[in-house]
Amino acid sequence: MINDFNAIAHALPRLEASHRHQIGAGKPQANAPLGVIGPGTGLGVSGLIPYRSGWVPLASEGGHVTLAPMNDAEAAVLGRLRARFGHVSAERAVSGPGLVEIYQSLVALAGDVASDRTPAEITARALLGEDRYAAQALDMFFCFLGTVTGDLALTLAARGGIYLAGGILPQIARALAGSRFRARFVDKGRYRRYLETLPTYLLTHPFPALLGLRALVRCDRFVLDRADQQIAAS
Repeated sequence: MINDFNAIAHALPRLEASHRHQIGAGKPQANAPLGVIGPGTGLGVSGLIPYRSGWVPLASEGGHVTLAPMNDAEAAVLGRLRARFGHVSAERAVSGPGLVEIYQSLVALAGDVASDRTPAEITARALLGEDRYAAQALDMFFCFLGTVTGDLALTLAARGGIYLAGGILPQIARALAGSRFRARFVDKGRYRRYLETLPTYLLTHPFPALLGLRALVRCDRFVLDRADQQIAAS
């Protein structure tokens, strides 16, 4: 009935302080656009725009924007993906399956043979220090996430903040906080100082989509009740 990240967007103004963990600096501006992005089986993207006394969510396919490299190592990985898929979207790398693609590409580029591993296995081996390719893949994953999230922040002028959602990131929150995500988020040349003022949050609410759906249902009921009142009055 509604895109899951649209539902999460509805939840953002209703979150409590305990439902989010800030990564890096920045302070939110009141009544300013909000952005939400999150890797899972794909890459979900949405936004929330203030309008009059409420908010308007943005339906988006932002996960399919073209992914750009920031260095030679990333260019080599994206080159392999481009040879396989043609267009390399952000979702090709910034998702559970994308982490596997990064891992396999790094192994192949080094001249080794990659074992079949799940995203969870790659992450676990990276965090335990058991696999240098897994560690490199997770680092690159966080860097790509930072770049795409910075793009979203600029696109929306999201001075209210950007929220990271999805099923993957809360499970590796400590690794995310210690990664190069925030450094890549602000790495936008002339707009570095602009982005440094924008906060980024990891969304920790267990069911943000349900929170957003509840808010949407209450809003619809209010609109329908007002419409019934107007009809009765006429």
